[in-house]
This record gives sequence, C-alpha cells and structure tokens, in this order.
Amino acid sequence: MKAKQFIISFICLQGCFFHFACSGGSQNAKPNLILIVADDLGYGDLGFQGSKQIPTPYIDQLAREGVVFTNGYVSSPVCSPSRAGLLTGKNQVTFGYFDNTGPNQTGFDPDYQGLPLTETTLAEKLRTLGYKTGLIGKWHLGEKAHFNPTRRGFDEFWGFLGGGHDYFTARFDGTGMECQIECNFKSPGPVTYLTDDIGNECAGFIRRYKNEPFFLFASFNAPHSPMQATEEDLRRFSNVENKLRRTYCAMVYRLDLNVGKILNTLKEEGLERNTIVAFISDNGGPQNSISNGSVNAPLRGQKTTLLEGGIRVPFVLKWPEKLTPGTKSDVFVLSLDLCPTFIRAASGTLTDKDKLTGVDIMPFLTGQTDKTPHTSMEWAYTVSSAIREGDWKLIHLPDRLPMLYHLSEDISEQNDVALKYPEKTKEMLKKLGNWEVRLPHPVFHEPADWRIRHLGFYDAEYQLKQPE
Repeated sequence: MKAKQFIISFICLQGCFFHFACSGGSQNAKPNLILIVADDLGYGDLGFQGSKQIPTPYIDQLAREGVVFTNGYVSSPVCSPSRAGLLTGKNQVTFGYFDNTGPNQTGFDPDYQGLPLTETTLAEKLRTLGYKTGLIGKWHLGEKAHFNPTRRGFDEFWGFLGGGHDYFTARFDGTGMECQIECNFKSPGPVTYLTDDIGNECAGFIRRYKNEPFFLFASFNAPHSPMQATEEDLRRFSNVENKLRRTYCAMVYRLDLNVGKILNTLKEEGLERNTIVAFISDNGGPQNSISNGSVNAPLRGQKTTLLEGGIRVPFVLKWPEKLTPGTKSDVFVLSLDLCPTFIRAASGTLTDKDKLTGVDIMPFLTGQTDKTPHTSMEWAYTVSSAIREGDWKLIHLPDRLPMLYHLSEDISEQNDVALKYPEKTKEMLKKLGNWEVRLPHPVFHEPADWRIRHLGFYDAEYQLKQPE
C-alpha cells in the first residue's frame, strides 16, 4: 500500500513539475524582458491616448493590462540621443551624446559618431546575468563596425544601422534607406513590408529562446519616414482626406498589428505572465515641414523641440506577475528608468558607481515605497534646454526670454507665466544653467543650419485636438 502511495505521489510530483515548466516557471524565475519602441509616434495617435481615427486594439490591450504613465518622458526629442539614453539609463548628454547622427562636421572624428564605447548598454548588462539578447529593427547608434549591436551586448541582430529604412525595398548593393538588412544568425530574405518583417522576426526570437530568459529590443521604425503603407491599409483609411495623414494612419495601424504578434506569441508560448513588456515612442511626432502626419494633441510642440510634444510620449509597462492591470499613474517617469528597472528585475545589482539617471520604478509600482521616482529632469538639444521640477517647466532658447509653464494647469503650454512668477523663473534658470555648464563637450554635432529650423518650430502652430 505504501509503495502504491509513493508511486501516486511521484506521478503527481512529475505532473506538477511539468505544469511548472510549461507555465514559464515560478515567481522566482527571472522574467523575460521586451522593450517595444515606436519611431516618431504622435502622442495622441493611439486609442488609449484618445485617438478617434486610428484603431490600435493591441497596444490598447497592452495599456489595459498594464500600467499607463501619463507623465512619461524621453531624454531627447530626436531618435538617436533618445535611444542612447534608453539603452544606458543615463541622460545621454552627460556623456556627450547631444545630437542626432548625421553628416560628420569639420573638427569631429567620425569614429566617435555613435554610442561611446565607454558606456555599458542594457544588453551588455543583461547578457552577464544569463539573458539571451536580441535587437530586431532600428539601431541608429553608430554605423562604424565598433558600434555594431553585436559588439554592444546583442547576441542577435536583424535590422539596419541608420535612422530610417525603406519599407518595401532592401538592395544587396543598396545604400541609405535601401541598404541591405543586416543579420548575424541567418541570411535575411527579401523585405516584404518592413513593419511586418520586424514583427515576424520578433516572434521568431521569442520562440527560439522561450526556454531561457531573454531580452528583446523590438525597435520598430514605424511610423518614421519614408511615408509608405500597404495598399490594403491605405484602403482602410480611405475616408481620411489628407494623403499624408492617411498614410500615417495606415502605418500606425500596421505597427499595432505587429505589436499584437509579439503579445500573441507570448501567450501562445505560455510566457505572458512572467514577461515584462514596455512600450514607448522614442520621441514625439514630427509636424510642419518635417511632418509624418502625426498629431501630438493635446500637447504643443513636436520632434526636435523641448515642448511637451517633443519629449512626452505614450508609456506603458506590463508585468502580470507583479503589476496591477488597468492602472494609470501620473507619477513623473523617464525612459531612462527602464534600464535600471529591467536590470533589477533580472536580479542584477546597481550601485552609485553606475551613475545612472534612471531609477528602478518597480518598488514604487508595487507599493514597497511611496517615494516618487523623480522630482526633476533636465534636457539639452541643439538650440534648446529645459528643466522640469514638479509641475513647473522652464524652456531656454537663445533668441528670447525663458518660458515658464505650470503643466498640471496647462498641459498644452499655452500660457507662459515667466513674468508672472519672476522669482521661480530665476530659480529654475539658475539651476538649468548650473547643470548645463557642467556638461562635457559633444562627441559629434549635427549640421549647424539644422538649428535654425529647430528654432522655428517653437513658433509654429500646432493641432491641440485629435481629428474626428
């Protein structure tokens, strides 16, 4: 009888072990980590952000099942420096990464145009913690061989090195936006529609490494220019009269479908519960003369400006095992927080020697502390600099007095109150100036004439309501 009981107990134990293995492990298992980044996405151009024109059911689902940060910011209003901050957890200007990569300028060494080799990336850190690391899509942190993603902590790379790529064409001998797709683990096939290809490759990465902890950087280039959409998606938005906006809507819709591929693959493989998924845009949507058709409503400003429309972005974090779904938080958080949050979730350690600007926000979200992650943040980009302290935000430009806004009362930055509160203006301007003069020299620069264009965007008119 005892032998029979022992056999039954052993069989039950085997069943429990099988269930444990198939369900992705226990609460103590290291979580998988997925960072999904959209490119030049308008702040209001998602369903959960108030869009009435573009259906985004999968990203909306992610928002319903996770935490939505209504005060989420990136560290730069343009792609490359924003991504440098994102992958290091540091305000990138503190290591000289001020500008977008571009034509090398006189007096600068082109070998330094990229993420400095002195900086440790999130992928490098996670690889030391036993993670399989993959980048699918856009890099934009240096095109020289020593900056290649495979030398910066990524085991696998499928994508392109520059700031943009054609959605339909990749030529073996192509250059610029028609360059060949790079891949270090297989021979890449022809591009079908690049957003679909990125989604498919992300799903493939998840399936390959479903049995070990992984970090996937799903780096979409949509809806960045060139403005190209499938005919099927363009027909879906045939009611949108403006051609540019119609194409943009179609590109965002296709982006959403491929975010869905990632989320559905996690479910199919039983990995959803213990996977952290973050979703952001690398900066605000561009408008006016560099427009992709995006709308940042209700925010004023756009890509390249330090107005809210340039640096406040859609920001979602989901972890079913730890975080309460359907949560909205108005706490001030940064894209720079994702690096330390991921490292700590992966059982990594951080010390003051790491000199990170970002902080692990998980203790705040799980109620382990009521201390808010940040009380202030500074930005610097070409002609502009800015500081936010609490709800106060000051912007400094070279051709006018500083501008002061109180964001909780004026999210659209319509009412400059600098002269109404002169002491507050002086106080914040002094803090910003003391921070700026301590920054290192830039390791490279954008062309000087780009600054004239950037300055003009501060005087442009912006659409502050979503289109019907």
